[in-house]
Amino acid sequence: MGVASWSAFAEGETSPHIQVLAASCAACHGTNGNSVGGTSVLAGLDKSHFILQMMAFRTGTRSSTVMHRHAKGLTVDEINALADYFAEQPRQINTFPPSQLKEGTKNADE
Repeated sequence: MGVASWSAFAEGETSPHIQVLAASCAACHGTNGNSVGGTSVLAGLDKSHFILQMMAFRTGTRSSTVMHRHAKGLTVDEINALADYFAEQPRQINTFPPSQLKEGTKNADE
């Protein structure tokens, strides 16, 4: 019995492998790439920009504290698939509960 390749999924369908990789990005970049601050929003990001940045981390031409380690652990096919995944995610405006806002600030939708 053969094992299907993670990249052999229908157009617009994300493989479980890529979903797991994207979920690991959520620790810093938020659910589905919608960061709540401190890191880049990946949701809706242009595919070529994502790929360019990840390859720069991978080769060391862009410095970072941890991203170079993540990028080096990915294949080019995985980077391309993640670029597709994040490009398809809708950007969301995140709001914070009033108790987490600094005095005198407002949520984006207020």
